[in-house]
Amino acid sequence: MSRTAMRFRLADSFPAELREEWQKLLRIEDDRERRTQLEAWIDLGHGVCHLKDERIARLVTDALRKFDGTRYRLIAFTIMPNHVHVLFEVGEVPMAEIVRSWKQFTATQANKLLQRKGPFWQADYWDTFMRDVDHEERSIRYIQNNPVKAGLVKEWQQWPWTFVRNND
Repeated sequence: MSRTAMRFRLADSFPAELREEWQKLLRIEDDRERRTQLEAWIDLGHGVCHLKDERIARLVTDALRKFDGTRYRLIAFTIMPNHVHVLFEVGEVPMAEIVRSWKQFTATQANKLLQRKGPFWQADYWDTFMRDVDHEERSIRYIQNNPVKAGLVKEWQQWPWTFVRNND
């Protein structure tokens, strides 16, 4: 069993009209600094931010929870206005299959609810294998505090789309 933190984002979270801004960030040579700057940029909430819609946030929450305990074990997640962070433990079902399932189902259902067509999620995702307990604890703190850092709430418990599993 391996634990992985990942982020996937809406298709329009890096809008073409702001290409010059985000391409500057991609040219930052230091990997850690580039990642930090990109995270801060995505937290600004660029794009339509369909995940602000309670119906869509609930749809994604329900999809993440659907096979918790059978195909995977959720550790933490937060649904931001234009992206999602998830930390989960992978079992028999490959991680790529789990993510594909989440994204495919939610994209189809969200497009129906929003009466729209076209790509909903960006095709790729960013994932990080948890090296040890400290790395996992830092990832959980990052996930739960992302809405606070983005200025959406004062305390992480106030954000309705955050889940952190108790130590069970």
